[in-house]
Amino acid sequence: MKRVILPLFCALILSCNNEDTLPKPKAYLRLDYPSASYKKVKTPLPFSFEKNELSNQIKAIKSSGTSKGINITYPSLKATIYLTYKTVKDGNLDSLLRDSQNLTQKHTIKADEIVYDFFENPAEKVYGMFYEIGGDAASQSQFYVTDSINHFLSGSLYFYVKPNYDSIYPASEYLKKDIKRIMETVSWEH
Repeated sequence: MKRVILPLFCALILSCNNEDTLPKPKAYLRLDYPSASYKKVKTPLPFSFEKNELSNQIKAIKSSGTSKGINITYPSLKATIYLTYKTVKDGNLDSLLRDSQNLTQKHTIKADEIVYDFFENPAEKVYGMFYEIGGDAASQSQFYVTDSINHFLSGSLYFYVKPNYDSIYPASEYLKKDIKRIMETVSWEH
């Protein structure tokens, strides 16, 4: 019996260590989105573009003055991309550009950073800017495109939840690709 108890007692003492046990970290929600599938969309406005089929609704909104708009909703992501179209006329391009840039700059209060990327597609006469807004800002992505002569289109991404950058980051990254696809496929109708 002593032969069994003595090795068991030694094993028990040697197995004890003085390291504190640490709890396992909380797991993060795994979000998998389907591969994007795009189709061409004709709008009631003088432009067309390709949209992700995950967005099940495109809704034209009432026009106010010279502005007309389209909302692209993503119910499963609780997000909407708001597109606003304005006609370039009477030298108003500078004010349209300034308004679009000022809208982005309003997010600097909550944003950790604003990264911009120039965009141009000379073949389709589409030139613009894409803004990625980091942090707990209300909008995570904004953009504008224009042909500099007749058409000006701006867009913003908004979620239906309180902006918590860590929580909405995966959806924001997914929709950033959709926004860039919209910019790349915009085609003006004269």
